[in-house]
Amino acid sequence: MIETVAEIPSTNAALLARVREGEAVPEGHWLVADRQSAGRGRAGRAWSDGAGNFMGSTAVQLRAGDPPAQTLALVAGVAVFDAVKACAPAIADLRLKWPNDVLVGHAKLVGILLERQREAVVVGIGVNLAQAPQVPGRATASLAALGYPVARDAFAERLAAAWDDALLRWHRGEWPLLRGEWLVRAHPVGTLVTVKDRDQGEIMGAFGGIDEEGVALLRLADGSTRAIHAGDIEMVGTDAARD
Repeated sequence: MIETVAEIPSTNAALLARVREGEAVPEGHWLVADRQSAGRGRAGRAWSDGAGNFMGSTAVQLRAGDPPAQTLALVAGVAVFDAVKACAPAIADLRLKWPNDVLVGHAKLVGILLERQREAVVVGIGVNLAQAPQVPGRATASLAALGYPVARDAFAERLAAAWDDALLRWHRGEWPLLRGEWLVRAHPVGTLVTVKDRDQGEIMGAFGGIDEEGVALLRLADGSTRAIHAGDIEMVGTDAARD
């Protein structure tokens, strides 16, 4: 079911409030807004509410035996990648970037935000369908500007179907297969990247893929491998600013 509202501060915040208040938020239910007045991304960053773009959230009810909850960000990436590809089959250089972006070339097209409330995880997804936000120092893209005008509601239906399939597989224990699907859609293993570390500043290395828990791996010049649990990966030489 896709529930649409004209305007709301944040679809993620609204679903989190429903969970806190004890309201049943079934899997497969999406809350989609025409406009968001207080949308946000990771680390509290503002999220554009451009008219015609997709801004929606859904909830996952965690069960005993499920894969690690943080892997849902990567599962969402696979689902939204496939939904975009279905709407724009000839789009070039579409790829996933750990942990929660979809890029076209070096420009951000999609953002994903996960927030947990007790045994529920709310998954928020924003897709630049009609327009790309102006973000200082960061390249952005929209499907319309790339020659793929896609109606918001049509995209919502495609995304909901792709998400239903991916989530069912995740609950069934198919995370290892979904992990492989994420990797083939992502920037290649061996790509030179940088990561901002809170303690050591910027670290450069080769992208080493993701482990069984969805943690990014960085291969350093000394031959060691570092696990990256949080932070933003950027490809070296891109014009995307680290935000």
